[in-house]
Amino acid sequence: MRTHTGENPYKCDRCGYSAAVKCNLDNHIAAIHTDEKPYKCDQCDYSVALKSHLDRHLRKHTGEKPYMCGECGYMTAYKSDLSKHIRTHTGEKPYKCDQCDYSAADNTTLTNHQKKHTGEKPYMCGECGFRTTRKSILSAHVRTHTGERPYKCDQCDYSAGQKCDLDKHVVKHTGEKPYMCGECGYRTARKSDLSKHMRTHTGEKPYKCYQCDYSAPQKNHLDLHLLKHTDEKPYMCGECGYRTALKTNLSRHMRTHTGEKPYKCDQCDYSAAQKDTLDAHVATHTGEKPYTCEECGHSTTTKSHLSRHMRTHTGEKPYKCDQCDYSAAVKSSLDQHLAKHTGRRALQMWPV
Repeated sequence: MRTHTGENPYKCDRCGYSAAVKCNLDNHIAAIHTDEKPYKCDQCDYSVALKSHLDRHLRKHTGEKPYMCGECGYMTAYKSDLSKHIRTHTGEKPYKCDQCDYSAADNTTLTNHQKKHTGEKPYMCGECGFRTTRKSILSAHVRTHTGERPYKCDQCDYSAGQKCDLDKHVVKHTGEKPYMCGECGYRTARKSDLSKHMRTHTGEKPYKCYQCDYSAPQKNHLDLHLLKHTDEKPYMCGECGYRTALKTNLSRHMRTHTGEKPYKCDQCDYSAAQKDTLDAHVATHTGEKPYTCEECGHSTTTKSHLSRHMRTHTGEKPYKCDQCDYSAAVKSSLDQHLAKHTGRRALQMWPV
């Protein structure tokens, strides 16, 4: 009956944990409060307090994945992982934040979200002072300093610092794109990419900023937006002192000093420092201008150019000077203005 009432009469006397059945409390004490790890793996040096945890670990050696999703065929070694995966089909988000209306499909995602309310960032990089809410993000960040690329492709010599980058690479070998949009025929190798793409049709923006009314269709867009609230810009150019919140922006900026133009046109000898610049150039071969203003019919080759054009209608000037009340519709105008404060020659930039 306690599964219905929520009663947890068995209390841990060392922390606030409580359980509905005594064996769960015993497992908690063994796993959390004692250093004893009697269950040893016979294939590596792993040891653990609970036999069930050892059984799960052994599947890493055997490759056994007994739990399968009936919707899409996804297989996993762990029942809990299958439960989480099923929620990607059902949309269920049972974990609720008690400080806002955010909800999550799993408890770890909720825990990470709640740190945004407290501002807690317990994991810090010893090299540059970068701080984050999650140990996994710190591990990925540290590789930007060490250059370590532990994820190896088994079909070529490619390696990556993050597993998601390796997953994207592997599909280049197979060419397989099983996920298709029913609206426009767009195809992709990854279900998550299709989900993101579908939001371009539905207009859904599920990622909400907890500090203002901003929302975004993709999490990385929200992450970029949140930097505007913190003003944190940890990446600095050693040549001119330019600072940015993103390492990728610093890499692009450095090309203004080095003159590097890695993006090559396959129809002529043109090359560019940025991919969107190359995309705009390629359109001069095709004549295609797929982005059209609904206000006046103006067409352009890139989405970023359309966004800038729209500001001529709205009057929006999102780029603010932090030294006076000047604002601009495009970042290059702000850069030129800032040169008046610093005395430096303005470099051509891109939107942050």
